[in-house]
Formats: sequence, C-alpha cells, structure tokens
Amino acid sequence: MAKAFFRLQKFLRRTQFLLFFLTAAYLMAGSLLLLQRTRLVLQQGSRGTSANQVLPVPEEMGRAGITEPRSLRSPRLPLGTEALQEPALDPRHGPHWLVSRNSELRQLRRRWFHRLSGEQEPLQTAGFKARKRTAEHKGTYMGCFTHDSRERTLKGAVFYDLRKMTVAHCQEACAERAYSFAGLAHGAECYCGNTLPAAAAEPEQCSSECRGERGSVCGGVNRLSVYSVEQPRAAARTRRNVIYRGCFRAPENLTDTFPASLIQPNLTVEMCSEFCSKKEFPLAVVRGQECYCGYPTGRFPLREGADGLRCRGSPNASSAAGGQYCLVYQTPVQDTRCTDRKFLTTKSKVFVALSSFPGAGNTWARHLIEHATGYYTGSYYFDGALYNKGFKGEKDHWRSRRTICVKTHESGKTEIEMFDSAILLIRNPYKSLMAEFNRKYAGHLGYATDRNWKSKEWPDFVNSYASWWASHVLEWLKYGKRLLVVHYEELKQSLIPKLKEMVEFLNVTVTEDRLLCVENNRDGSFKRSGAKQKNFEPFTQEMKDLINRYILTVDEALRGRNFSGLPREYVPR
Repeated sequence: MAKAFFRLQKFLRRTQFLLFFLTAAYLMAGSLLLLQRTRLVLQQGSRGTSANQVLPVPEEMGRAGITEPRSLRSPRLPLGTEALQEPALDPRHGPHWLVSRNSELRQLRRRWFHRLSGEQEPLQTAGFKARKRTAEHKGTYMGCFTHDSRERTLKGAVFYDLRKMTVAHCQEACAERAYSFAGLAHGAECYCGNTLPAAAAEPEQCSSECRGERGSVCGGVNRLSVYSVEQPRAAARTRRNVIYRGCFRAPENLTDTFPASLIQPNLTVEMCSEFCSKKEFPLAVVRGQECYCGYPTGRFPLREGADGLRCRGSPNASSAAGGQYCLVYQTPVQDTRCTDRKFLTTKSKVFVALSSFPGAGNTWARHLIEHATGYYTGSYYFDGALYNKGFKGEKDHWRSRRTICVKTHESGKTEIEMFDSAILLIRNPYKSLMAEFNRKYAGHLGYATDRNWKSKEWPDFVNSYASWWASHVLEWLKYGKRLLVVHYEELKQSLIPKLKEMVEFLNVTVTEDRLLCVENNRDGSFKRSGAKQKNFEPFTQEMKDLINRYILTVDEALRGRNFSGLPREYVPR
C-alpha cells in the first residue's frame, strides 16, 4: 500500500513539473510573438528598410539574370552595387516566368490599418474644427425630406466623404458650385441642387450622425437633411467652371432632344450656362439666340465633333450663329443618370477579378465599371482613401461575391486560380511605373517631387517594379481561366466600345444613355492635379533597355495566347 502511494506521489510531482514547464513555454512563446508583431508594425510604419537589406534570390532565377523584386516599399540599393540588372532572355526557350511580388502585396493588405491610424484626428480636435467651420458658414436648416436614389431632387452635384463628412463641408462644396441647397444622407453623402425635395419626412427619421462631426444630423436611410446655402450668388458664380465641348451638328428636332430651352436676344454663353445650371442639366447648347439644356443621348451623343468654323465663331465667342451646327458647353452640374450604385442582391456565381499592375488605371476602371453597371466593385485590399471617396466595396470582404468584380494586383498561382475569370488591364510600363511612384510619394491625386525622382529610390524602384509589371501579365496569362485583356490606352481612346466589351464580359446589360453618362463623367474623382512637368523624362537609357526587354517578352506571350499584342506605342522607346 505504501509503495503504491509513493508511486502516485512521484507521478503527481512529475505532472506538476510538466505543467509548470508547459505554462512557462506558453508564456515565453506569447511574449516572442507579441515582440515580433510589434517590430513588424514599426517596420511597416517606417515605409522602408535598412540600406543593405536585400531579399534572397532563388538560384534558378539568379542563373537567368532576373532580380527578385524587393518586398518593402522603395528600399535603397546596397552601396557599391549597380542600380539596374537586365534579364537574360533565351529566345530558344521562350519568355521566362518572372518572379511574383506576393511579399509586397501582403503589405498592401495591411495598408488600410496604417492609413486610418495615420490620418485619424483626435475626436475633440475634429469636433472643434467642424464646429468652427459651421460657425463660419451658416445656413438655415430646411427640414428632413425623403430621398430616392433614382429620382433625386438635389442632383446638381454628388460626392461622398465616408469618414469626415460635416454639415459645413457639404454646404461649402455646394456653395462653391453656386447651388441654393445642400442635402446630407446616410451620415456621409452630400447632394446639391436648386430645388427643395417635394416630399417632407418626419424630423426623427433624419437620425444619422455626421461621420466627421458628433452631434450633427446628416440625414438617414433614404432621408435627406437639407440646409440652405447662404453665400452671395455673384461671388459664387465667378467660380463656376463652364467647359467648352466643341462644335457639333444639331439634331433634327432640338425641342424633342432637349427637355429645356430658352430664346433670348443677345444670348451669351454665360446666360445659357446659368439657365441650364439652374435647371440642373449638364449640357448647355447654344445656337444663335437659342439655348437648350439636356444630356448626351443617342440622338446627341457628342462623339463626332465638327470644325469650329462651321459654328461661325470661336469657342470663346459670346454668341454663336444659328444653323445646322451648335456650340456645346459642359455646365458645373453633374450628370447623375449613372451615379446610383448598390451591392449585388444575390451572390455572384462567377468570381471575376479586375487584375492589373499597380499604376495601370485600376481605380479608374473601377469607376467606369461601377457607373456603367450600377454595382459596386470589391477589392483584395482595404484602401481607406478609396473607401472615403465612395468605393464602398473596399470595406466589403473580397470573397463575399456581393460585388461585380474584385480589384487585385496579385500574381501568384494560388491567388489567380481562386477566380473564375478576369479582366486583365495592361498599361504602358513607362506610364505605370511613373503613376505608381507618384502614388507612393504623393497619394492617388498628387505628383512626386523632383527630390523623389532624383533620389536613389527611383532607380531601385524601376529595377524592382519593371520585372513585376512583366511577371504580373505573364502569370495571369499562364494561370488565368478566362481572360479579357484590356489595354488602358485603348480604353481611354475608345471608351464606349471598350467599356461595352467589359460590361458584356461581366454579363450585365446596360442602356446606351447610361454609357453616355459614364462618358460624360469619365474622369471621376481620381484625376491627378497639381504641377506636372512638361516633357519630363525620368528614365535613363539603362532603364529603357531593361523595360524594353520586358515589353518584348510580354508582347510575345500575348500573341502566343492568341491575344492582340501590346499597342505599338509601348515598344521600344
């Protein structure tokens, strides 16, 4: 009995020691993991690497002369090394399948967190600024009104700020466009117009708090909080931009084509534009003393312009003679026939990717697709700047299948084979590299500075990203199941025909008027602004030789898959 008791006691002691050891090991492992995660966040926050950090290159790729692209953003070259390395291409064995950039892309997925944490203001400061703006720009609250996204009353201009919308922000935006009323909905959407909505709603139905201003009401679900805009109309009117669209042949029956008209002796462009703006039409058409307002339609598509001499006046003339031709101007009013968007009501059976190299125009293509189809596009990543500008699919899980297609820059076999089909968007690598470099250093809408272009990061960037441009196309050609290849330059030049191809590939039917609306709003909110150097050439001859080799490789691969080759302007520089 004593012997058995002794064995039990010995076993329990060993068990206690074992439990103590496992607990200590668990705590140590947790501590190491926490330190590692902290170090990773700090490294990502610094947006770079040490000067001598270079990732290893697989042996077989090293023999081919292909450099493994660096995984972190714009690292510096090791001192004493050459800035560029050319790929050795063996014509006997065809193009090499270049290295993918999955390590960089894993960081892109985390960019949402860092961008939010970097841009977020303390709530008290943000609230103070919002109250200050409200105090500087007062307007009368007109009440709560019903809001139908398809039959909007306030449709002069529409924009979103899904993180920092305030009443003052919306009022100021509408005042700059000389509108009389500003309406807010869903806490983040702003609508401008000159006419109050007809149907009033109960005050308590406007209960959504403004995203950027605590305590302020910004509409509700299908409800608008409407404010008057108090600003001198004359001062605001001077800031209204009227854009000359050209001279066009007038339709046979102008009164049937255009819903509003005005006949005025000594009619001027400014008078016609102001009249059409008040009527909230995006086009002002002048023929002699006649003014017509409307939209681009099948009867009047604005595709084939005429010689300006046929309108018997210059674009800057204060009037135009009548006849078979007319002068067309774009008013500040937004064409809202294609701005309504929503998520798919049922999950899509076909999982479609919108794939491109960074800087190839993916955001612009998403803008076109969303406005043409009326459905949101998703994203493999989370970009706060895009979400904040109205791309609501950014925050939806990319595998939800509630979006019409999903943006991705991935180029690995596993990532590609997850999709049933893909629109492969390709852009001239010279333009793509410059666009992505601008985005890295100045965001979606700015330009990198001369200091950025002349730094060591630029040649290293070209060396790394040029191979990525090629490998992205090559691997999608190799592993993609069903592809529609779209060249950015052709989409820009022939918008309607190419957009029709994309929409048909997505199995969506759209009207001609909606496509014309998209063409009228083709630029969206992501056209770069600011000082742009003319005839700027950042590429050295060594860089051109490197890029031209990749261009020829991709062109050969496209033709090998029975696609049309790259546009002639790509090759060679």
